[in-house]
Amino acid sequence: MTSPVRVAVLGCADIAVRRMLPAMVASADVDLVAVASRDPAKADDVARRFGCAAVHGYEALLARDDVDAVYVPLPAALHDVWVEAALGAGKHVLAEKPLTTRHERTAQLLRLARARGLALVENVLFVHHGQHAAVRALLREGRIGEPRSLHAAFAVPARPDDDIRYRAALGGGALWDVGVYPVRAALHLLGPGLDVVGAVLTCDAGREVDTSGAALLRDRAGTVAQLTFGIGHAYRSAYELRGTEGRITVDRAFTPPADHRPVLRVENGSHVEEITLAPEDQVAAAVTAFAAAVRQGGAPSTETVLDTETVLEQASLLDAIRRSAVRER
Repeated sequence: MTSPVRVAVLGCADIAVRRMLPAMVASADVDLVAVASRDPAKADDVARRFGCAAVHGYEALLARDDVDAVYVPLPAALHDVWVEAALGAGKHVLAEKPLTTRHERTAQLLRLARARGLALVENVLFVHHGQHAAVRALLREGRIGEPRSLHAAFAVPARPDDDIRYRAALGGGALWDVGVYPVRAALHLLGPGLDVVGAVLTCDAGREVDTSGAALLRDRAGTVAQLTFGIGHAYRSAYELRGTEGRITVDRAFTPPADHRPVLRVENGSHVEEITLAPEDQVAAAVTAFAAAVRQGGAPSTETVLDTETVLEQASLLDAIRRSAVRER
């Protein structure tokens, strides 16, 4: 029987405590060894809740020899430093999205991981849900003809004023926090070779980061992706693919709960079909996929949703959106 991957966590972020640690504890593929924080009381509290060791400081955790891999849910601007430190300590890494806030830095870290024979995985959860594989199968079958456009949106309500997503120094902003989702959806559904045609980033009064935005992407065949995202909006998590003969609509696309039964709506003229799928836990699936990548001893296979080339393309598109965006206040 294959031994579980021994995982430790750098930081006590909300997504770690609320979603990832419960999935790790429940997984037969992972043994949660320790959690580290610069605040000893916080580390003690989280460690007690999840039955693992508490460590004061990230350096001390990386020095442990009973850890195979680390999960990094720190603010985006801190990823590159601590991902590099973890790779330097010989640990496989699962890092929250975005892997870094610069394409060049993302590429450097992926090269470092490859050179050291370590897995470096960006934790984009939705790509592990089977509803998107079902959509791609419908596209291959020609159910909507030739794809012509993707319309994807991810928006969430406002956060408390002291939330890290509003702090520029920590890599905050809507693009990094929620814009990643529709950008990754465009790559996941339309494939590589997308370019940014135009973008807008809007900053609400009193904020130092973008709080909403939109981007228009295009591939060489002329297929377009219209993407919108925001913090401080009514919740929206959906996409629609339109083709020459019909369209496919997916709701609860990016953050479906584990008991959600996805419904794919396929329309061709006056004919409407609703395909109901079985519930899936995309968080558990992501943990399993990371453990498999660790056991492979390096970069995930290009045949999986963890393909590093897609991570690089995503980083390039995010850079291009930020560079080319018209900024509004």
